[in-house]
Amino acid sequence: MKKLHIFFLAIIAIGIGLIVSTAGNASQYVTFSKAEALAADGDNAKIHVIGELTKEGGVVTGIEYNPAKDPNFLAFMLEDEDKIVRRVVCYNPPPSMRDFEKSEKVVVIGRAGDKGDFVASEILMKCPSKYEEKQL
Repeated sequence: MKKLHIFFLAIIAIGIGLIVSTAGNASQYVTFSKAEALAADGDNAKIHVIGELTKEGGVVTGIEYNPAKDPNFLAFMLEDEDKIVRRVVCYNPPPSMRDFEKSEKVVVIGRAGDKGDFVASEILMKCPSKYEEKQL
């Protein structure tokens, strides 16, 4: 075999190895019930849960955030696609609270906790104002 053939085979093997290793780290989009089932089975992989903040009369309810007491603690109620409501706890600095309360959908990345809570390491928001047409 020529050195050029060996070089190309090595590059292809490295590419396949990278694809396989990143595919194993890809997280899943699931509901709260599936997240709890995964946690019960001992799966510690981070997962994504998509949902909406709980609202009464158009006002967001269930948010616990006191920056004077603990600026790195945020808890809120989230309703997933199966209409299951769970308390989500995040110990990282929260996003802008104004944008957070206006968000249309929220994606939380983390794991199901022991006490029925979902412990999020990241919070992603879809803000409706970002996607509205603006007049020039």
